[in-house]
Amino acid sequence: MASAPSAERPLAEPHPRARWWRRAPRIPTLALFAVVAMALLGTFTLIFATVEAERVQREQANRTSGVLAALNGLVTAAINGETAQRGYFITADRRYLEPYYRGRADYERESAALRERLGDETTEQQQALLDEIDRLGDAKWAEMGGTVKLVGQGRMVDAQVRILSDEGKLAMDGLRSAVRRLDVMERGHLDRATARAAEAESRIVPSLALLFVVIVFALVLGLWQAIRTAQAEATAANAEVIAEARDRADLLAKELNHRVKNLFAVILAIVKMSARGDAEAAPAVDRIAKRIHALVTAHDVTQGSPGDSHVDLADLVGKALAPYRSASERCEVSGGSLVIPGRHAVPLGLVLHELVTNAVKYGAWSQPGGLLTVEWREEDGRVRVTWAERGAAPIIVPEGGKPGREGFGSMLIRSSERQLGGRIARRFEAHGIVVEMDFPREG
Repeated sequence: MASAPSAERPLAEPHPRARWWRRAPRIPTLALFAVVAMALLGTFTLIFATVEAERVQREQANRTSGVLAALNGLVTAAINGETAQRGYFITADRRYLEPYYRGRADYERESAALRERLGDETTEQQQALLDEIDRLGDAKWAEMGGTVKLVGQGRMVDAQVRILSDEGKLAMDGLRSAVRRLDVMERGHLDRATARAAEAESRIVPSLALLFVVIVFALVLGLWQAIRTAQAEATAANAEVIAEARDRADLLAKELNHRVKNLFAVILAIVKMSARGDAEAAPAVDRIAKRIHALVTAHDVTQGSPGDSHVDLADLVGKALAPYRSASERCEVSGGSLVIPGRHAVPLGLVLHELVTNAVKYGAWSQPGGLLTVEWREEDGRVRVTWAERGAAPIIVPEGGKPGREGFGSMLIRSSERQLGGRIARRFEAHGIVVEMDFPREG
């Protein structure tokens, strides 16, 4: 007869050490998830601040445009009224009264529009200038109105005396001066709003890069934790307990990866919701969304294919380059299909992502006309990959490549070199960096 199902067999009591190792991964996993969640929250806050700064800048631009138009309308209306006043004085033709009264009506309309466009956010200095403009405008129109009245009464000598006095000239000069000062002040507000929006947008790219580094670091730590758990399970005496512990480790790793992807999706959705109904914010939001999509793709590359027994090196290279390739980034890839073990996907994917990121920041793709060449081949059971960059101008060597200093990228490459069981050599030539990877195909 067939044996009873394993679920009905009593399990052996786990070894105390095995029980401790089964509980230990929970704390690091939750800590890693908390770090990733905080990084994503910080990034969302920065993205929201950027969108808000750009919205304020657009509102300020609309306000400034309206204020400047109203100021120009005030001066134009005053000049038109003064021209009609002089024409009426010289000719006594009542037809000049029509443009005079129209200019006065335009002045009152533009004055009301100016106060409306400045709104409730008027500063004390702007309010003082508005009061000064009203006072000088009233004085100018009072002078012109008095002259028109004198001409209408036939008192031409008195009208000439008033015109030749400094009353109207002083009022008009003061009006122009106050308008100029308010113009300069409003343009200054717009310049400051534009600078704040530009500063907020400039922080987006470093923030997204830092977010990706945090996520990769968390995943590397998670991978290390899973390996440590698997080693602890190997010391357990009961085979069923070992299998259960391994399943839990795999589940924790998959859960972390799943939650990271879900958080990416939530961030992307929130970014798109922030600009819903605001057509002017759509270009900035589209740029941010494209960068987040690129991070998602790069995240998938670093995960490799742990569930598959083999992966295609050509597919792995293509996925690493895809988020950054465009018509302006030249790249030549050769080697064709080359199947390697699935366990090589994670370390090789991390190295490829580090190299392509440095190419964008410092190397061939950091300047127009650069060329990136990736070649691979198999010789005597070993895989040899050559990564070569050629810039149109001298390449900037990143800090990790300077003698006496080792950055995160260099440590990551050394760790991946050990996991591949081969050698990764870098050299910086005049035209750019050359990286040669050599590792056993089967390992």
